[in-house]
Amino acid sequence: MAWLEKSSEGESAFGKGPDERTVEELIKTSLIVVDKHAGPTSHQISQWMREIFNVNKTAHSGTLDPMVTGVLPVALGNSVKMMPVFTGLVKEYVGVMHVHREIEEDKLKEAIKKFIGKIIQTPPVKSAVARRPREREIYSFDILEMDGKDVLFRVKCQAGTYIRKLVSDLGFSLEFGAHMTELRRTLAGNFKEEQSHSLLEIKDAYEFLKDGNESYLRKMLIPIENAVDHVKKVHVKDTAIPTILNGSPLYVNGLVKVQDEIVEGENVCIMSSKNELIALGIAQMTSKGMYDKKKGIAVRTDRVIIDRSNPMPL
Repeated sequence: MAWLEKSSEGESAFGKGPDERTVEELIKTSLIVVDKHAGPTSHQISQWMREIFNVNKTAHSGTLDPMVTGVLPVALGNSVKMMPVFTGLVKEYVGVMHVHREIEEDKLKEAIKKFIGKIIQTPPVKSAVARRPREREIYSFDILEMDGKDVLFRVKCQAGTYIRKLVSDLGFSLEFGAHMTELRRTLAGNFKEEQSHSLLEIKDAYEFLKDGNESYLRKMLIPIENAVDHVKKVHVKDTAIPTILNGSPLYVNGLVKVQDEIVEGENVCIMSSKNELIALGIAQMTSKGMYDKKKGIAVRTDRVIIDRSNPMPL
C-alpha cells in the first residue's frame, strides 16, 4: 500500500481508534461473521443479531438461501452505513451435486471447462430478481471428490451467481441432468470461514460479556476499520472533521495523506489520523490530483459513519 503524504500534522486528538474502544463501543462499530446454519433466512439471522446485541439496526451482506450454510457477514449499528462497499464481493462455495448418470471424472472436468469465465445465466423461477439473462463470471470450478453420482465441488464466482442454476445448466449440457444437494459458502470477499461463528457461540460470548468477561466477544467482533481493506483511504486533519460530520465535502487542504491509485468516482474511506473511520465518500479527484492541487473538493461526503452526538474528545 503506497501513500502520498500531504501534511506533517502531529498525532490526532480526535476520537478513538479501533484498539481504544470499549467492547460496548465496538458492538456499535463492527461486523460479525455468522456461520449460518440451514433453515433460517439471512434476514432472520440479521434480526437475531439485532436482538442479541440490542442494537438499533443490522444488515447482512450477500443473501444465502434458507438451506445454504456458511459465511454471512452482518454489520452492527453504525457499520450498517458501510454496506455499499460490501456488495459485489467475490464469493466461494463448496457443495455437492448429484449427476443423474455416472460419468468419468475426466469427462466431467472437461464439461465444467465451458462454465469457467464469463457465462450467461438466467435466474431461477424462485428468485428475488427479474428473470432475464445476465452475465456472471466464474473464476474457478473444481471437482474435489467423486463418490458414484455424488460430486463434491468448489466454485469461486462473481457476486449474484446462482450456484444451483450453475449446476442445473451443467447437467443440461451433459444431456442427462444434475442437481445440487448441499451448498456452503466459505468466502465472501475478505471474510473467511475461519472467522465465522455459530449463533450459539455468539450468544454465549454475549452472555460472558454480561458476566464481565469480554475476551470472547472481542475476538469475534471485526471493527469496521479492519473490514474495509479493499476500499482505498484518505486521512484528514482534525480541523476538517467537524465539517465532514455535518455532510460537507473534504477539501484538499484538509488532507494529511492519500492512498495511491484512487480514481475519480470510486468509494473512499475518510479516516482520522488515529485510524478511525469518519465517513464514506466519493472521490472527486485522482490520488495525484489530491496531492498536487492546492484547492478544490477531494472527496464528496456520502455517509457519515461515526456518532455525531459526541464528535470530539472532551
